[in-house]
Amino acid sequence: MGKKAARKGQHSTKTTTATDTVPVVGGREPCPCGSGRRYKACHGREAATAAETLVHRPFEGLADECDWVALRELVPAATAQLKLAAGVDDADRSVTLATVLPMAWPALRRDNGSVLIGLQTHTSSGDVSRDLADALERALAAEDGTPVTPGPLPGPGPRLQDLLDVSAPLAVTVHEGFDFWVEDAEAATGDVAASLERANAAATPTARLTSVDAAYWCSMREKNHLRWVMPHPEEELLDAIARLHAAESSSLGEGTRFVGSFRAHGLLVPVWDLPGGMTADDVEKPAADFGVRLAESLADTTPLTTRQRSARNGLLNRQITLN
Repeated sequence: MGKKAARKGQHSTKTTTATDTVPVVGGREPCPCGSGRRYKACHGREAATAAETLVHRPFEGLADECDWVALRELVPAATAQLKLAAGVDDADRSVTLATVLPMAWPALRRDNGSVLIGLQTHTSSGDVSRDLADALERALAAEDGTPVTPGPLPGPGPRLQDLLDVSAPLAVTVHEGFDFWVEDAEAATGDVAASLERANAAATPTARLTSVDAAYWCSMREKNHLRWVMPHPEEELLDAIARLHAAESSSLGEGTRFVGSFRAHGLLVPVWDLPGGMTADDVEKPAADFGVRLAESLADTTPLTTRQRSARNGLLNRQITLN
């Protein structure tokens, strides 16, 4: 239900990165540090411990947290301009958040000095925010015209919440493809051009709704979907949707079906199946109407009825966690 099958499964708690300057080797191989111990019993243990410290809501505290989650987990091609915090060195530097960059680079510093940060990367640790902040710092310190390549497990340091102006809204632009990777896509050559061509061919048509926040329509082969990242506390949201589901008010109109939800970075993402001919424009009003019904249901604090509890149990049985 997202950008690429390889990216959409559960994130493993096992690390595949090194710590400090010690490179990664097989767990049973001698540790490159020269200790004489196997890697898994030496620096591999340190890396695994750091990777297993999972921050469940890495984007909490940033403006438009729901869109951060959507761009990380749902949207193939999108960008948003970021604003650095006033106290950060080079705070006037142009920094753009991108869903993904060529060769899955964590970041890229263009020839003109502007910086792009890739959100959909295989992070090193259990804190996505720390990993992205590390990539941002490395890009700010890089020479013009160079990518930031995957590096060792970042040690303690600032998170995105420390480097960005957390009050600045995330104005998302959804793209049909990945031409934003380069300043002149038609002039791209070599590995970048090849990667760009492959990525554009695989991009799923996606649109962000304007009638509600953080809801994204996408078009698949057989049907379309709406995936809506919601900020409400999970238990309250499940109760509210269960009330609507029991009352047969959880759909978005004729031919649509509420199919469940998944949990991503600490937030719940309800999902609807839509008819193949239902465009993003077609779903704007039904989504807005559902938002009104949901707000009314969230305001209802009475205990769930037997029918509503049964609906809630059904929702839980269909729920998955991406990370």
